Amino acid sequence: MSKHVTHWINGQEWSGTAARHGDIYNPATGQVTGTVDFATSAVMDQAVASSKAAFAEWRQASLARRSQVLFAFRELLNAKKEELAAIITAEHGKVLSDALGEVTRGLEVVEFACGIPHLLKGGYSESVSTGVDVYSIRQPLGVVGIISPFNFPAMVPMWFFPLAIASGNVVIVKPSEKDPSATDFVAKLWKEAGLPDGVFNVVHGDKEAVDALLTHPDVKSISFVGSTPIAKYVYETGTAHGKRVQALGGAKNHMVVLPDADLDLAADAAINAGFGSAGERCMAISALVAVEPVADVLIAKIKERMAKLTTGDGTKGADMGPLVSSIHRDKVASYVAAGEKEGATLVVDGRTTKFEGDAAGFWLGPTLFDNVTPKMSIYIDEIFGPVLSVIRVKTYAEALKLVNDHLYGNGTAIFTNDGGAARRYQNEVEVGMVGINVPIPVPMAYYSFGGWKASLFGDTHAHGIEGVHFFTRGKVVTSRWLDPSHGGINLGFPQNV
Repeated sequence: MSKHVTHWINGQEWSGTAARHGDIYNPATGQVTGTVDFATSAVMDQAVASSKAAFAEWRQASLARRSQVLFAFRELLNAKKEELAAIITAEHGKVLSDALGEVTRGLEVVEFACGIPHLLKGGYSESVSTGVDVYSIRQPLGVVGIISPFNFPAMVPMWFFPLAIASGNVVIVKPSEKDPSATDFVAKLWKEAGLPDGVFNVVHGDKEAVDALLTHPDVKSISFVGSTPIAKYVYETGTAHGKRVQALGGAKNHMVVLPDADLDLAADAAINAGFGSAGERCMAISALVAVEPVADVLIAKIKERMAKLTTGDGTKGADMGPLVSSIHRDKVASYVAAGEKEGATLVVDGRTTKFEGDAAGFWLGPTLFDNVTPKMSIYIDEIFGPVLSVIRVKTYAEALKLVNDHLYGNGTAIFTNDGGAARRYQNEVEVGMVGINVPIPVPMAYYSFGGWKASLFGDTHAHGIEGVHFFTRGKVVTSRWLDPSHGGINLGFPQNV
């Protein structure tokens, strides 16, 4: 039975009739499984009006009440994470274990947000002058927008909305039209957890919905994750309309392997970080920088491991699933052809992989290139697919320069048993997130996520204390009380209400 996904506004599914729709696919079968409504600016106006009305109450809710709702949401999400993971696999294509891992990482941010009473504590200075005290507080922004990508339909929105809601804001999420159902599922959990109607709204659509969110005068901030060209557009459009914007862009993540590294560990890491989620991760390793003389041995180990991988339906035990759409699959395959044409050595061709699934699925197997150079498109561009490129260099200095010269600065990793070399790399590399013998250095929720250079537009990273600061504004109060007053008598134990 074909499903119909529509907007979630003011605590319920939208009851209107959409003029435009998008198809929802199962990437493992290539079949259309449903439709999603596309919003007009008028629908966005409805969502913003609902959010504004809810903000008047939610911003005044006590920290105790907000925490209680967050804890209830956390318990519901944890109890139903397998169900949410199955929804993600059905629309994105990633294998179930990967989808479950995505939800679990999102849960970490929810758990961090449960500590909002501590995170919002300000400072206090007594008697800065005679009878004068000064203290600082942080207050919510109001209506905040989140524009989410297709590759992590649950985790990426959860980088933002738990802290936004915990801080007293109201949220409008615009999910990817490719896999929209996960966000609606989350919206229903929020309602069950006791979140007031209108605090969490979901508006589906394409560029029209995005532009309506970016330009609406009552939306105070935008959080975005996606490709760099779109991130730049979101940042420039949002800021031009007076909004606070954090726009996380693309990546070309390098993994540097030094001669003293454990090559079995490095080969395993290259497989996991290069081909997990079919390479559709902004933290995927796509450029392996081998400092000679390790390249030949490392490539042999990687090739041996690739031969054991299965590509197929993510619900049936395959190691790697399909790509999200036929258009994206064809785009990634075109990079494989370009790499051959530009002179790279095609060690493993994912276009010829035997897959375990429906012939109409959006398949492309793990692909490995050797002898890649910095001028090739497969090195310069973010491919966002299961394509791993090996670049051979002679020295650490050459490897470092390669990484630092690249347009992107999202994530990087170094594999070595030399503590001094690792410490030097973390200090000298111009990248926002660094792993030492860790291929995917996505930080825990109490640290912040974000890159440098063209991987980030804006000044603030996601989640962690930077996330709290992004969704709040600071205020400093200077006070003098000349006539102290006293409350009445109450012998009951004081309670938080």
